[in-house]
Amino acid sequence: MDLLSIALPALSEAFSLILTPTAMGYLAGGVLLGLCVGVFPGLGGIAGLSLVLPFVYGMDPVSGLSLMVGLVAVIPTSDTFASVLLGIPGSSASQATVLDGFPLSKQGQAARALAAAFVSSLFGGLFGAVVLTFFILIARPLVLAFGVPELLLLTVLGFSMVGVLAGRSLLKGLIAVGLGMTVGAIGEAPAQGSARLDFGSWYLQDGFSLVVIGLGIFAVPEIISLLRQDRAIAKDAKLGAGWGDGIADWWRNRWLSIRCAAIGVVVGVIPGLGGSVVDWIAYGHTVQTTKDRSRFGNGEIRGVIGPESSNNAKEGGGLVPTLLFGIPGSGSMAVFIGGMILLGYEAGPQMISNDLPITYTVVWSLALANVVGAGLCIFLSGGIARLTTIRFPLLVPFLFMMISFAAFQSKQTLWDLGALVAIGLLGIFMRRFDWSRPAFLIGFVLADQAEVYAYQATQIAMVKGRTGGLEGMLSYLFTPVGLILIAIIVASVWLGMRQSSTLHQDESKPETGDKRGPLIFALLVTAFLAAAFADAISVSVLIDKVFPVTVAGLSLLGAVILLLQMRLRPETDVVFSDGERHGEDATAPIGLWPTLAWFISLLVLTALFGFVIALVLFFIAFLRVRAGASWQSIAVMTIGGVGFMLLMAGVLNRDFPPGLLQNFVELPWPFGGR
Repeated sequence: MDLLSIALPALSEAFSLILTPTAMGYLAGGVLLGLCVGVFPGLGGIAGLSLVLPFVYGMDPVSGLSLMVGLVAVIPTSDTFASVLLGIPGSSASQATVLDGFPLSKQGQAARALAAAFVSSLFGGLFGAVVLTFFILIARPLVLAFGVPELLLLTVLGFSMVGVLAGRSLLKGLIAVGLGMTVGAIGEAPAQGSARLDFGSWYLQDGFSLVVIGLGIFAVPEIISLLRQDRAIAKDAKLGAGWGDGIADWWRNRWLSIRCAAIGVVVGVIPGLGGSVVDWIAYGHTVQTTKDRSRFGNGEIRGVIGPESSNNAKEGGGLVPTLLFGIPGSGSMAVFIGGMILLGYEAGPQMISNDLPITYTVVWSLALANVVGAGLCIFLSGGIARLTTIRFPLLVPFLFMMISFAAFQSKQTLWDLGALVAIGLLGIFMRRFDWSRPAFLIGFVLADQAEVYAYQATQIAMVKGRTGGLEGMLSYLFTPVGLILIAIIVASVWLGMRQSSTLHQDESKPETGDKRGPLIFALLVTAFLAAAFADAISVSVLIDKVFPVTVAGLSLLGAVILLLQMRLRPETDVVFSDGERHGEDATAPIGLWPTLAWFISLLVLTALFGFVIALVLFFIAFLRVRAGASWQSIAVMTIGGVGFMLLMAGVLNRDFPPGLLQNFVELPWPFGGR
């Protein structure tokens, strides 16, 4: 009752502040801007908020907060377009949606998948706001209960989903997650800053960015595969009433949506985890609680509803540490705190005490933004889904343009595009030989925080052991919250191990074929892990080399065991899966390397002439030679595509990669790169 007496007056005042024409106008403006930014892969909330931050200074506080919240709230909704329609993760929060959303698009059910995703996002956002309304008053003890050991266990919980995401070979899935962790360990060590696994390359000193890894592992392989098919994304598109089917799907699975939204809120409360892990935990939970698991990865609508319910609810949870302690729950929340300071508010306990109505203004602006954003997306989904009926070669130049530009924003060097090609090749061969790409991505995403939390927990436990003996060490490591998380992890691993053998049991095994392709790829993975293990051992600082040595060493052991299995097992075993011989790519009329050459040609042209000139040349050559378009169509599409890119770069104040030409000739923007 005391909580209600505190919350209700503050809520009433918050609504009176929000529901004014000015505040609602800025909220709608933020939503529209967020939808535009979210549709563009690789940008996300940080880029969008950075765009509006200069304009926030001097604004009315409620209007400024409405603008920022409207923008950041709908990005996890609008990034679903790229994930479902194109197989490109719109952001880290929509990676799991690709697994079943994109197969639904290829089956002609894009509108259904989008509608289910948007309704799930709407519900998740509202669920997060409702929970946050009352939870914010009692959240302080819960947030404080999560120390370093609990954060480490939450990270391990993310790894526990590997069992259900490992594919038909659990061993290959485990090696894939180890490979991802090894790649994630590239760069300076978080403890003492030792150079690790960079093999002498300056570009690798800071490691790979998540944008490059996500686009290379998921986007490039799917784009290349569809281009080889030389058809539309959907073979038989039936988009008429798909949005109604998607809403009905959500209603049938509303309890799953509630559970995944709750997962999103809880994970969002923990600083630093957020979108990097919540969708995988929700997807793993969705698989584990479904009786018929045969369709997951092939177009199961529950695989869309679960992750999408969680990633919007996560935004509500992420506001708890942001508003309560001034601790950003994610990168976008860090920029959001900066915007609040410009408006005259400092996030933290004093804000809850002194400015509770303003706090609730943020919370319910989040809810209203989700309603407006999801409504717009549902309204547009049927029309936008018709993109899947367009012949795919006509879309490819635009997709290559977007993912190349997004990758370049990593470190703003031409090496970003080279890294995209290299990781794209890895993704292509992982897809071909049935190595789990989601498992690799989980390993990469969680590697850094797993190392940091493990190091911190070990150091503090050693101090506790010296001062309080074994009892002090154990009391630190095994808290009540930690024991609950350990029980959840054990149950998740048990379910994952049990289900991994049955998840793909109905899929056909490879027929008699050639062992050489799968064997050569396994040997290359083993060679890389061996080189990484040797490089990690050479690190002089002990605490900086423990993690990469352990990860690369265990992964190398698994790879050796896999090679022994390949030597002993017949070529009909699932370990020899090869998509070029048995699968969709086996019937592709166009070969892999001629198709991949087009993507590499964009990199070569950029290195020679700079990105904008390369885009113009690439559009003309590709649309004429590969897509067979008329000169009139080529002119319209080239002007439209390059013009859109220039508009986005200008509005977001982004640069283009320069080429060799710019070293000899001084050209104006945008032809001069920077």
